[in-house]
Amino acid sequence: MKRFVKMIIIGGAALGLASCAGPASEEKNSDFKYTIDSFADLKVMRYRIPGWEQLSLQQKEYAYHLAEAAKYGRDILWDQNCKENLRVRHTLEAILELPSREDPAYQDFLVYAKRVFFSNGIHHHYAEDKILPACPREYFQSLMEEAGIDDPALLEIIYNPDIYPQRRSTDTSGDIVKSSAVNFYEGVTRAEVEAFYAAMVRPDDPEPISYGLNSKVVKGADGKLKELPWKVGGLYSPAIEKICEELSKAREVAENDIQKRALGLLIDYYNSGDLRKWDAFNIEWVKDTIGTVDFINGFIEDYNDPLGRKASWEGYVNIKDFEASKRTEILSANAQWFEDNSPVDPRFRKAKVKGVSAKVINAVCLAGDSYPSTPIGINLPNADWIRKEHGSKSVTIANITHTYDYAAQELPTSTLAEFAYDKKEIELAKKWGTVADEIHTDLHECLGHASGQLLPGVSSTAMGEYASALEEARADLFGLYYTADPKMVELGIMPDPEAYKAEYSNYIRNGLMVQFTRVELGRPNTEAHMQNRKLIAQWCYEKGLKDKVIVKKVKGGKTYFVVRDYVKLRALFAELLAEIQRIKSEGDYEAGKALIETYAVHIDPELHKEVRQRYEALNLKPYGGFVNPELQPVTGADGVVTDYVPVYTDDYLGQMLLYGKKYGTL
Repeated sequence: MKRFVKMIIIGGAALGLASCAGPASEEKNSDFKYTIDSFADLKVMRYRIPGWEQLSLQQKEYAYHLAEAAKYGRDILWDQNCKENLRVRHTLEAILELPSREDPAYQDFLVYAKRVFFSNGIHHHYAEDKILPACPREYFQSLMEEAGIDDPALLEIIYNPDIYPQRRSTDTSGDIVKSSAVNFYEGVTRAEVEAFYAAMVRPDDPEPISYGLNSKVVKGADGKLKELPWKVGGLYSPAIEKICEELSKAREVAENDIQKRALGLLIDYYNSGDLRKWDAFNIEWVKDTIGTVDFINGFIEDYNDPLGRKASWEGYVNIKDFEASKRTEILSANAQWFEDNSPVDPRFRKAKVKGVSAKVINAVCLAGDSYPSTPIGINLPNADWIRKEHGSKSVTIANITHTYDYAAQELPTSTLAEFAYDKKEIELAKKWGTVADEIHTDLHECLGHASGQLLPGVSSTAMGEYASALEEARADLFGLYYTADPKMVELGIMPDPEAYKAEYSNYIRNGLMVQFTRVELGRPNTEAHMQNRKLIAQWCYEKGLKDKVIVKKVKGGKTYFVVRDYVKLRALFAELLAEIQRIKSEGDYEAGKALIETYAVHIDPELHKEVRQRYEALNLKPYGGFVNPELQPVTGADGVVTDYVPVYTDDYLGQMLLYGKKYGTL
């Protein structure tokens, strides 16, 4: 199950669309530079923490220790992404301790280092292909020698494109376990892993365990498979011990007893590796709907595992935006109405939606798989049975979204002007684009992921390698369908009955064209969220050809996709939502595979070339990430901490090197 929107594509911020201001709690600061670095296909921004000054000293201390716990998990993710990543990073860090120089080859090396830091390893954070240095191999070797490193094997790993070519392999014609660079499996095949876990499952278990979520699978000397758990005393023990130390300090100053119990269970889980403890933690964590400070910490999302079973480590600390949360609280209060009126088969709806808690938050610290590239919305926990019986938490992250917007306003060009067909479409986007986008994100996270149910006996892993894209498509379709519903205006959430059209036009434009600025020419579309968007947009385009629901137009030699009939497009969204929910609820793997392989993977080469050329002329960066504010303790004359103050750095590489020194454990 997937709960993160891993990259901001929908809406205009990340792609340079015009946008309106954020909520009153976060107004743009004209003296604050949001974009602090750019290189390759990336830009790095810094975000502010609205509401921090209003926290009590206890709340600030709580957030501080949660943030420290989050940052101590950094090395875990690096190692999970590829077993050679830490070896590469330590080499880069050693070279960067040398005096810098101005020659072009060194500048190429610097770009490589920055890219590796951004991606938490040697593979592109989104495309998952291997990153190769532009500087000559001999030059790189000379830098290593100057830093006192003699490691020819590492040079081969860095420069040979055939060694670890993809972090998560998407070539389903082969063995995706053996061909993936991720460090979740070693010496085993896909068939062996699937048989290993199939033997563990008990269909009659009332509380299904997420087997394999927190372990590496290897083959023992006896030829049998075994798990190496990630826990204190197991793999990643040095890092997890530091995490637990900071979590214990946070527990002492937690806001309420629910938070204290949840943290106690999380610490127990890290010490034992017992996944039932993880479930117990999530059940308790979901109950905390009154605290201002909240967090994520653990092995959570399985996007990086080719089999969708192993979880990457991530951390997140945030504070509630009370004013902005009024919108999501209305959605949460009406969750049952949305479920009851969903266009899916009643068999697949939840008879009683439990505990959908929704709020708007402001990030305080990003870590692990959420740093530096971060989601804009979160819906957790992932276990279906916990969501069904105990509920879930859903958030949209305001200060991250607004930072994308503010950073885009610092630029002279935008994709809206380039890829929207006419002035009418541009004006619609400028008027309603940001608010409609935020509402779609709210619906996606607050209700979309929380909707629907599996039929009895259907496994949550039934969709295999297609699970991520299908789940994101299901949540997106739920949000798209309801964005246009009159109920949204009735509830006071959507400001105008026509506002949804801005989101529909943007979604189709992005799904069929703009997002492919991120894919290298000749490459297929492989990332789960991008597959989700192409699946929806391509399916609706083809199914609506007869009625001209979406029309392909060419003007001035440039291609555009224009929505002609918004009502019929909504009907197509409903039809596809019903089918994807059926596929998931029934565990229809072959039907899910057919949807993805037919509509989500192939990119028309001529259109792809055109889109890339048009985008490159804008001189924009398709990917964005962030540096964290440093939470700095302030002490009085007696040495007692009197405050915690966020310090906003503008040094991306400096933060990366600082984290390596301060939080390196492996």
